Amino acid sequence: MAPAAGRLPMAPNRIELKIGGMTCASCASRIEKKLNRLDGVTATVNYATEKATVTFDDTRTPDELIATVEKTGYTAALPPPPRPAGESGSESGAPVDELRTLRTRLLVSLVLTVPVIVLAMVPAWQFDYWQWLSLTLAAPVVAYGGLPFHRAAWINLRHGAATMDTLISLGTLAAFGWSVWALFLGTAGVPGMTHPFSLDIGPSDGAGNIYLETAAGVTLFILAGRYFEVRSKRRAGAALRALLELGAKEVTILRDGAEARIPVDQLAVGDRFVVRPGEKIATDGVVEDGSSAVDASMLTGESVPVEVGPGEQVVGATVNAGGRLVVRATRVGAETQLAQMATLVERAQTGKAQVQRLADRISGVFVPIVIALAVATLGFWLGSGDGVTAAFTAAVAVLIIACPCALGLATPTALLVGTGRGAQLGILIKGPEVLESTRRVETVVLDKTGTVTTGRMTLTEILPADGQDTDELLRLAGALENASEHPIARAVATAAAERTGPHPAVDGFANVEGLGVTGTVDGRAVTVGRARLLADRGLDLPAALGPAVAEAEAAGRTVVLAGWDGQVRGALVVADAIKPTSREAVAGLRRLGLTPVLLTGDNGAVARSVAAEVGIDEVIAEVLPADKLDVVKRLQAEGRVVAMVGDGVNDAAALAQADLGLAMGTGTDVAIEAADLTLVRGDLTAAVDAIRLSRATLRVIRGNLFWAFAYNVAALPLAAIGMLNPMIAGAAMAFSSVFVVGNSLRLRRFTAYRPDRAGAAGG
Repeated sequence: MAPAAGRLPMAPNRIELKIGGMTCASCASRIEKKLNRLDGVTATVNYATEKATVTFDDTRTPDELIATVEKTGYTAALPPPPRPAGESGSESGAPVDELRTLRTRLLVSLVLTVPVIVLAMVPAWQFDYWQWLSLTLAAPVVAYGGLPFHRAAWINLRHGAATMDTLISLGTLAAFGWSVWALFLGTAGVPGMTHPFSLDIGPSDGAGNIYLETAAGVTLFILAGRYFEVRSKRRAGAALRALLELGAKEVTILRDGAEARIPVDQLAVGDRFVVRPGEKIATDGVVEDGSSAVDASMLTGESVPVEVGPGEQVVGATVNAGGRLVVRATRVGAETQLAQMATLVERAQTGKAQVQRLADRISGVFVPIVIALAVATLGFWLGSGDGVTAAFTAAVAVLIIACPCALGLATPTALLVGTGRGAQLGILIKGPEVLESTRRVETVVLDKTGTVTTGRMTLTEILPADGQDTDELLRLAGALENASEHPIARAVATAAAERTGPHPAVDGFANVEGLGVTGTVDGRAVTVGRARLLADRGLDLPAALGPAVAEAEAAGRTVVLAGWDGQVRGALVVADAIKPTSREAVAGLRRLGLTPVLLTGDNGAVARSVAAEVGIDEVIAEVLPADKLDVVKRLQAEGRVVAMVGDGVNDAAALAQADLGLAMGTGTDVAIEAADLTLVRGDLTAAVDAIRLSRATLRVIRGNLFWAFAYNVAALPLAAIGMLNPMIAGAAMAFSSVFVVGNSLRLRRFTAYRPDRAGAAGG
């Protein structure tokens, strides 16, 4: 399946632009501001993903948007088309080139900078003319290693803007320029000149001091920080790239009775294709021939293979673990579930939470303020009489320490990792604003059918009459029901086949509309159906069986009687079976501090029975589909912050109304589109994981923002009062960015909810 990442339009008049040349959040803020000034344009620019998501009206064209970005000093392009299926290649050419270039600059700068720093730090090694060797080594570092910063600063200057690169370029060039002046025009170039390395600042004669170690060291540290940022961003997006690569590359198609191997992107809706054991299913479709077990673990997180047969749906990128299948394609390319998953993940990673918008606004005004503070620092120190050196060094330290890299990376990197990890666990987060909703939710409304229960009838209990063999009862009833297409009949027939083996032959089968079925099995005239049908056939219900039947019916279950030879031989209890993990999931939701509410259109007896079995206290039953929306509104009117979990078309309005909508991935497209989160696994424990992961991601974002703000607030005054050497300031600034990205990468270790862990659901 061709990767979905390269599709151009994500919706009518909505495109993604690949942005080049951004070096910090300030750049993203400037581009976003320029685009949003255009009439009819709404844009969001993400520094971490290097993409702009732009919605525009019919008066604008993509070319105009690209031109606007280029006028701002950056590059913009529509994403490339998808790679042909089977085409090998790197994960993404441009990022690899950027990483390789940064690595080369970093290694060259490292080799040249280490001697400069060592000579400056160890006076005993400062031989005659050591300062000139330092100049020779430091010049390429500042010019070549720092070229990306100087180039970006110049571009921004031409457009009347200042960014993080402006601070870096000003700081390093000032340190280098001061050193060159001192060497050629001052006294620093004389033979035998030495000066000690110190982390503080004191009055001295500026003409005798050089700061080549500062210029080279700051460049090295910031290059290292930039390199690790780029590498970490690539690692953070690895989950999405892995998701895009799940699909098959080639497919065996059936045409005119012959098999042919073609690239999967040539597959069309309606085509029939063969999936052999061990192969990936090429695209979404319906099984036409064959039966097999399908392993969907790589896509949904489900560990148990799912049995499929003729007429059943299969999903592209899942693996055929059993027999040969012939599948008719129903969705291809951008319409497949895999492509839609990738689109949802990309949209979530490209969007912005409210906290990130705040950070971007701060970054946009931060740099001019810092430059003003550096000028004020220079003026203060000059006016204090402590000398030009002290004034210059303090001003340079202010410029360097203030680089807002960490601020710009705080939210995007956490979103990248969090949404990517969610995709691996079968949780699709539609947008970053969802993260903030999960923190406030206190009530979770669970639709019963298809969410808490399986949504299909299942044999739950066998009640044999006294002296009757259970397996024989099920075998004969199952054989008769196997000839019927009624859902209750299918439940009995399926259970019989699983427990007693192949069905025996049935003669004289007849269906009595609305009551049951009759026929001859193994020479016995068998009747299966409602009590009325069996009474009409002269089959009496044993007195001992009556209470058990009444109890099952009182619990809202469906009871089918089976009899032959003049007597009812037993009862078969059928119900919409509860999913095995529902009780564990409800317990997990409670551990998260949420109050579960069961919502269903079924009668009260059925609803209360299901609720009691899974541990839910509050039940809202006998609700018409159109009234589910009103139930959510009523709960919200009571002051509750409501999450809704559902899977059907009739849940879509309630999912959209809820403060947080979670759609089961096994449900309808309408429900999935209306929800904020999609639980691909179709397992209610995924709802626990979704809320835990969202809350964990939000915690990481807040931690990152706190670190970024605290770092700048604490460091700027220290630099201004002369307590930080510029080189140490550069190292600290670079470390702050690496720390933020590293903190975000902790989300890759997020593990799925396990009920056997006491605190597993804490979130």
